[in-house]
Amino acid sequence: MLFGGLVGTPQGSGQLGRLRTSFPMCVKRFYLLVLFSGLATSGVLTVSGMRVYTSGEVEAVNGTDVRLKCTFQSSSPITPATLTVSWSFRPLEPGREESVFYYHERPYPPPEGRFHKRTTWAGDIMGRDASILVREVKFIYNGTFSCQVKNPPDVHGNTGEVKLTVVTTGSFSEIVILAAAIGGAIMLLVILLVIIMSIRRCLKKRQEEWVEELPCRERKDPTVW
Repeated sequence: MLFGGLVGTPQGSGQLGRLRTSFPMCVKRFYLLVLFSGLATSGVLTVSGMRVYTSGEVEAVNGTDVRLKCTFQSSSPITPATLTVSWSFRPLEPGREESVFYYHERPYPPPEGRFHKRTTWAGDIMGRDASILVREVKFIYNGTFSCQVKNPPDVHGNTGEVKLTVVTTGSFSEIVILAAAIGGAIMLLVILLVIIMSIRRCLKKRQEEWVEELPCRERKDPTVW
């Protein structure tokens, strides 16, 4: 009834023509939407970008070494010749951000500053690891360390951050773990000593029994068969 009424008048013919023209376009748009959704779901269409992951917060005892972990994922193949890693530090107190470490084909420790001769490379580029080791941490190292990785053409992405807190002594959980480890080592040592003493006592007793039997053997008449 609807299409029949439209065909009978000039206005209806024009409206019917517009309906016939717009309907295929709507169907085409629907097909394109389904196609792109399927490609995105299947992984054919991927969004490029560097993803950097860190441990977030780290606590270290004053004067000890600490490893600042930083791993990454790139949508492009790892290219050691162009990949770069930049570590920087932002102190808690007001102050400028300073460079901590730089890597491009080889490590480049800072030539000066508070981290001079204090940082070493602890990562593996092919293993997607950009970690560093900070030696003999001080209270002035309290702050936020930033890890940035670029793997051209994959140069855009997040910057990983590690908040370092330097303390006088270890936390309660660390002390408990250390005490348990020391206690276990002492217990193992005591068990070994008990075993050694028991073996020595058995050997000594056996030797005494053999010495006691020796005169009896010597007194035996050799002519008696």
